[in-house]
Amino acid sequence: MLTDPQSLGARALVIDGNPSLRRATVAQLRELGIQQVRQCKGLADARMSLEQTDFDFVLCADFIDGSELSGQALLEELRREAVLPHGTVFVMLASEATYSQVVEAAEAALDCFVLRPYKLSALAERLGVARRRKKELGAIFEALERNQHDRAVAACLQRHEANQPYGLHCARMAAEILLKTGQIDAAMALFQKLAQERDRSWAQLGVARAHFAAGDTVNARRQVEALVRSQPHMAEAYDVLGRVQVDQGELPQALRSFHTVTEITPGCNLRLQHCGTLAYYLGDRELALEMLERAVAIGTQSRLFDALTLMLLGFLRHDMGDARRLLTVHTQLQQFLASYPASRRLQRFDRAAGALRALLARQLDEAQLIVQALADEAASEDFDLEAANLVLALWTRLPERDVAAGQQDKMVRGIGMRFCVSKVITEIMVASALHHEAITQMLRLCQVEITGVAEDAMRLAMQGAQRRAVETLLAKGETTRNARLIEMAGLLLRRHREHITDSAVLQAMAASLQQRYCRPLTHIAGIRRSGRSPGGLLLRGQRLGPAVDSGPTLLGHALPDGLPAAQAPSAPAPAPAPAPTPVAAVDR
Repeated sequence: MLTDPQSLGARALVIDGNPSLRRATVAQLRELGIQQVRQCKGLADARMSLEQTDFDFVLCADFIDGSELSGQALLEELRREAVLPHGTVFVMLASEATYSQVVEAAEAALDCFVLRPYKLSALAERLGVARRRKKELGAIFEALERNQHDRAVAACLQRHEANQPYGLHCARMAAEILLKTGQIDAAMALFQKLAQERDRSWAQLGVARAHFAAGDTVNARRQVEALVRSQPHMAEAYDVLGRVQVDQGELPQALRSFHTVTEITPGCNLRLQHCGTLAYYLGDRELALEMLERAVAIGTQSRLFDALTLMLLGFLRHDMGDARRLLTVHTQLQQFLASYPASRRLQRFDRAAGALRALLARQLDEAQLIVQALADEAASEDFDLEAANLVLALWTRLPERDVAAGQQDKMVRGIGMRFCVSKVITEIMVASALHHEAITQMLRLCQVEITGVAEDAMRLAMQGAQRRAVETLLAKGETTRNARLIEMAGLLLRRHREHITDSAVLQAMAASLQQRYCRPLTHIAGIRRSGRSPGGLLLRGQRLGPAVDSGPTLLGHALPDGLPAAQAPSAPAPAPAPAPTPVAAVDR
């Protein structure tokens, strides 16, 4: 039996596609005194079990028959998406121990690597050691759970500098905490130190992420591209590279990066959704359909699944004239809505799917009424970029004769002046509108107008008229509700506070507008369910403030903390000040 007296009350999960080996492992655990043992034959069932229950031990085969996802990939996904608690001991049961496997296990800070066949006494010893390690680091985990970030960082660094056991893992945790709490320079210095001590790919990626957080996309890209060349199978590096490429407006290149990472980890639900969504907006409907369908097949009940995936599939089914599969999508959306009836986002999806079905059924009057009602919501505060894209996508699918004269121009200009915060976002809206000529022209004119307002304000500030610049931005930001102008006003206020009389009054106005209209959004499905940015070490359950390490970016780069464990829809958090680009609401 395990020496830990708490083992009698411990819970364990065994994941193995081989029924004989699975039953043998379950019997061994019970012989060791662990009576509460659940078993899963596949990774999809295992993922659901881990989302619903906290286990003390997880014993997973390195390769699962019939699964695209390896045990190692499952571990990385669980940690990336904040599903695995700090206290859980994750044990990899391997049939062989190649050099690459051992390196990957070390890189992932695997708790225990056991080579089959093994003796029961050896398994007991390894489990005991792993559990004692968890307990030894318990004070650090407790500080994290209590949001005592400075205390956790100090404890991590002390252990690392004293060359105590698990010091390297603690140093990595410290760097992650520093990055997520906005201490970018300190995080970069620590990542650089760890990378120089030894050739550690995760530390090199940390340096790139720190550059990205500081807005230095040039050095971030240089660093991550070098890492991709040296580590062509490092999935996290492609995640970061894709983010940088999106930030630089290189969407086709970003799609290639996102697609590559789905080939490396074909069973990762979030990556499939990211790739499928970007493919949809770039017009690669075949790839979008493949990726989004695979995400649905993996599981819509997972808390990592985003209902936007179903909505985009609905548009694809409509465009294919597939009424039967469109009905299936609509039914699935209605099931989500039944679970979260108060979600405005899901209500929009339900109505939009109904409009698509009405169009296919040639019930044009009904479709027109639904689309017009959705467009009329554009003035509401909770109408976001995702809702705008939804309206544009539906509008351009209406027959031309059903659109009243002048009605389209008014709707498009209202959306454009509010959401044209960057060239990339403008082009995403253009794609949503199926590159409709009149709508495309108007959206791009709105982008030019907003850019002109911003440039005029910066010119005034440089000429010493800082107060006038701020007032101009606030006035225009209030009438257009454009997040770029509002955030720029806030930035100028902070930068020139000493030169502006009554700056506190203007700051209060800016803060009010920011709270109402500057919420972080995303158009990469599911991205806000992650508690950390790509390449980072999981810090489960922490609300570490603004997700600054995602950088001032678009399409899913404003990354606040993840969705609560119960999957409940949450209100979007205020956008971090350096990121003026609104980039989809989080509720299911």
